[in-house]
Order: sequence, then C-alpha cells, then structure tokens
Amino acid sequence: MTKKNKQMLTAFLLSSSLVVSAISFPLTPVSAATSSTLKLRLLETTDIHTNIVNYDYYQDKSTDEFGLAKTATLIKKAREEAKNSILIDNGDLLQGNPLGDYVAKIDPLKDGETHPVYKAMNLLNYDVGNIGNHEFNFGLEHLDRSLKGAKFPYINSNVYIDDKDNNPNNDKNLFTPYQILERKFKDESGKEVTLKVGVIGFVPPQIMQWDKANLEGKVITKDIVETAKKFIPEMKQKGADLIIAVPHSGLGPVENAANLENASYQLSKIDGIDAILFGHSHLVFPGPGFENIPGVDSEKGTINGKPAVMPGYWGNNLGVIDLTLTQENGKWKVAESTTKAIPIYDKANKASLADADQSILNAVKEDHDHTVEWVRSAVGKTSSPIFSYFALVQDDPSIQIVTNAQKWFVEKNIKGTEYDGIPVLSAGAPFKAGGRNGASYYTNIPAGTIAIKNVSDLYIYPNTLKAVLINGSTLKEWLERSAGQFNQIDVKKSEEQQLVNEAFPTYNFDVIDGVTYEIDVTQPSKYAIDGTLANKDANRIKNLSFNGKAVKAEDKFIVVTNNYRASGGGSFPGLDGSNIVIDSPDENRQVVIDYILDQKDINPAADNNWKFTPVKEKVNVTFTSSPDAKPFAEKMSNMKFISVLENGFAKFAIDLSKPASK
Repeated sequence: MTKKNKQMLTAFLLSSSLVVSAISFPLTPVSAATSSTLKLRLLETTDIHTNIVNYDYYQDKSTDEFGLAKTATLIKKAREEAKNSILIDNGDLLQGNPLGDYVAKIDPLKDGETHPVYKAMNLLNYDVGNIGNHEFNFGLEHLDRSLKGAKFPYINSNVYIDDKDNNPNNDKNLFTPYQILERKFKDESGKEVTLKVGVIGFVPPQIMQWDKANLEGKVITKDIVETAKKFIPEMKQKGADLIIAVPHSGLGPVENAANLENASYQLSKIDGIDAILFGHSHLVFPGPGFENIPGVDSEKGTINGKPAVMPGYWGNNLGVIDLTLTQENGKWKVAESTTKAIPIYDKANKASLADADQSILNAVKEDHDHTVEWVRSAVGKTSSPIFSYFALVQDDPSIQIVTNAQKWFVEKNIKGTEYDGIPVLSAGAPFKAGGRNGASYYTNIPAGTIAIKNVSDLYIYPNTLKAVLINGSTLKEWLERSAGQFNQIDVKKSEEQQLVNEAFPTYNFDVIDGVTYEIDVTQPSKYAIDGTLANKDANRIKNLSFNGKAVKAEDKFIVVTNNYRASGGGSFPGLDGSNIVIDSPDENRQVVIDYILDQKDINPAADNNWKFTPVKEKVNVTFTSSPDAKPFAEKMSNMKFISVLENGFAKFAIDLSKPASK
C-alpha cells in the first residue's frame, strides 16, 4: 500500500469513528462511578417545644396552627414525593409548654420510660437529632434520661465536659459531635449509590448563662464557628460526601464575633458545609424579613450561596431543601438547590393545610390527657385577686404578676454576666381590658388557687421575652409615649370628661415596674396615638425615681419587655431592636408559668408604683369598664360606680385628687 493510500484509509477510519461516536457511543465509555446525578430531599423540624399534639394548653382547646401531629402529615407527604430523603430535628424539644413541664416536674420521667416527644418522633423515623438550648432547662439527668428514649442518634459539637482545669484545649465532648450517615439512595438513572452524609450540630454557647445552675462545673461551651472549623475537615477526612450543618442558632449579625448566639451566617462561609438547617429564632426562612442582609437570598433560600432553611416553631412549618447532587471523579457536589418552608396553617384565610396524624395522637394520648387534667388544676396560690377592670386607670394586679415574673426571669439569667448589677425594670401592658372586644373582655381570677390555664387570661399573645438596655432619658420618653392613652383633663371644666382615649390601643399602655412615677393628665400628651411627636415640650411624667432618687438622663437600665415592643412595635422612641441585650425565644406567658411553679404562693397585688399627679380642682372624670367591676369599685375610695351603659359597659367616676386604692 502506497503512502498516499495509507493516509486516505486513516482519514476514512477516523471520519467513520467520529460519525459512529456521534450517533451511538463515545470511544471511551465513562464509568458510572465517575458520573452520577442524585436528588436528595432534606427535611427539618425545629423548636417543637413539646407541642406534639395540636392543642393549646393555655386556651385549653385544640388548634390548627401548630403541633407535630400536623407536621407529621407534611413529613409523610414530602417523603412520598421524593425518592431520597433525610429527616432531622434541630432541638428545643423537651421544654416550652405544660406537657414538657408535666413530664419534667409534676410526674418526672423515670429510668426506662420513654418521653412523649420520642413516643411520637420514633414513629416518624428521624435520621438524627440536634440538641437545643432548652434541652438543658430541666438539668442534665432529665436530658440524659429523655434521650435514651430516642431511636435515632443525637449530635452536638460545642458542649464539652468540664475538666475542672479551665483548659481551653479540652476535647471531651459531652455528646457525639457529628454523625456520618451512610445511606443507599437511587440516582436519576435508577442505580443504587452509597452516599455518606455528615451531620454536625451546634447550640448557643450562652447556655452557660441561661442554665448556669444546671451546668456550671459540669460542662463548658465553645464558639460555634471555631468548633465547625475544627470538625468539618475531620468529617471530610472520614469520608463525608456531603456535610449538613444543624445549628440551633439564628441568622444573627453579618460581622463575626466570639461566642455568637446566632452564628448561622458565619457557618455559611465555612468551606465544606453544603447545607444549613437552622433554628432557635422561631422565624421562617426563606421568607420576608431577611431581604437586606448581604449575601442572603430570601426567596431562593440561600446564605452566601449555601442552601438553608429555618421552619418556624412548634411544628408550624416543615423545612425542605431539595438538593441536586452531581458526582464527578468520585466526588459529590451540590449543583442546584431549592428551599421552602411548608406551613401547616394558612393564616390569611384561617384554614388548616394539614390534618393531624392519628398515630402521633394515639402515641401520646395518655401523656396529653394527664397534662390537660393538670392545667385545669391548681398549681399555685394567689393571695389576692387578679383582675384587669381598672388596668387603664391605676396600677393593676394583672400587669403586676407579669412584670414580677419577667423581672424574676431576667435577674436570674444575668447573674455573672456583663449585665449583672444594672437595675432591671419590667414593662407590661393590659391586654384584656375591654375595648372593641366588649364588656366581658377582662381578667378576673379570684384569690386562692391558680391554674396554668389562667395564664392565658394574663398574657394572651405568644410574644417572646426580650430585654433592652436604655438610659434614663429613653425611659422617660417610653413612659411619655404610654401616657398618650389619656385625654387631657381641663381643670376649668365642670362637665364630665372622659379620662381614657378609647382609640388608643390598650397594649400600648406600658406600665414599667421597678421605678416610681406620676402621670399629670392635666398636661397635653407629648406623643400622638401613632407615636409621632405631637407636643415637643409636653411633660406628663413627673417625679420619675429609682430607689427613691430622681432618674438622671444618663442612668442605665435593663427593661424587660416582649419582641413586639423591643423591635419597635407601637412606635416607641428609642426602641427599634438595636438595643436588645437579651434576645430570648422564651414566651412571656411561659415565663409567667415558670414563675408560678417556682414561687407556688404569689402576691400579685399592685404595688402602686405609678399614680396620677393629684388634681386639686374639682373635676368630673369618668371611664368605662365591666359591670362586674362594681363590687371592687365599692371597696375603693377613689372609684364610684355610676351606671350600666347601653353598649354593655359600665361608667365609673375616678377622683383624681385621691391616691389609687389598694
């Protein structure tokens, strides 16, 4: 064969092989081991707080708005929709409602018994669980005894056994720091593949403050971010194909700092972490409220490009991250992700989106029934009646018990911290005080025994407790804003004048306990109903004092309130969320319950820390309340029942020249 013929034959063969490869198969087949696509669904629950049954123990009735029994229905549906899934819980299971209190304090869990949360969760075949900060509320023994009932592994990486030597290199973890779950899944071609999924958990280091009595001398905590940097490479070295971070920690600030409580943003920047299932803050992500944070896509559900989800609290949402994984040369990576939080209830249309799973309800029926019986029974005693009939016109016992409980909670939790020694004040407002809800919308708990369900009468909203650090100037402005509830009384008028501006929301009339002060209603209000400045030089708040001394503008105070007020709700001057120093996920009403359980005998009688500046002139001032307030008014020297009105309310007169009656 001539050289020219050889060249022609070679060209023919090459062109033929290219045609064949284009229409059939490549010359060098690619091994399935080096190329694969896998879709994996990650499911998260968090902050269940013992809300297994869809039941509001405070209102003593069923609810459609929360409960793991309803989330369970979404979990089963989500699993049916996906070939491959992993279910993870992110903690705060053992505390948070009367069921948790009952199992921990009233009929304590015994060795060999299964905690009701695990009776339910074991039915759902969780893959792994993380430890939340509230797991420590009842002590390490109760936690250990409870965890023994879980038929799935638990993780936490930043709580260590205290070696008594304050050794920063202490490496004895209290829990298993992470799990590498070896799972067989089906890839998109239908082939079975083995995936090693690493799951690592974290808890806020602040548990050492929040549960000092239970933990001091037994454990220590370390920084979440530094702990992640320690263990992520180790997990990779041990073969983890995918790493899921499960921080019981909110999104928090963008800037890093030592021992952040909410460090999920910082975790998203750590190489090796592929997805984040977070919680603790009781918020929903993706969703509104996160739009202006750099690197956060609040629609797609990513933080610095990492898929992330936070599914609210009490089982009101199921967190879902759908990952598309591709394997190249034996290594898996996240190619695409979609994230969503699926609700169990449509608030806008007040419609249930999931039925309760009967198997869950059956599993905890006995525990639930015992809890219902308990919340209806006496758990403490009150030495004086608790009523809100006069909450808008004088210091009031229904507010007093709430402010007492809040102050008790914060003073206990700041011991040994940088805030120890700063005076703690406590703000509360009348929630059930008539208004548009009618003449029967008042609290009235007689002296004697008090039940858990009574707390819904004292604190009707599911607010969470917050505390702000303010100065004396802001404190006065806070009270000036609250004093806008009152109409200005003209001392020159002899005709009847109504004291309370009924257009002013009662929940914006904050009483602040821990200081004493007067409200001069003969002066104009400094602030309008909407919180805007109305009269710059007005001065209704008089004689504002702490421990008998006049409050100075520069004095520092911690004021306990709720998430609504601390974050700027009600347009109060100086409150915008920037000065929150205690950002607790605990509900204010749960704090009241804990206070009653701790104190057993309480005295909520109003301490009359505020009063009206006496009006010397004879004026005819009235207000409205429930007709049921008449017997109480008859015992008060400054009150007088006048008549029942056509709208069902009753009219009372108040003598502004006399001090409030106890």
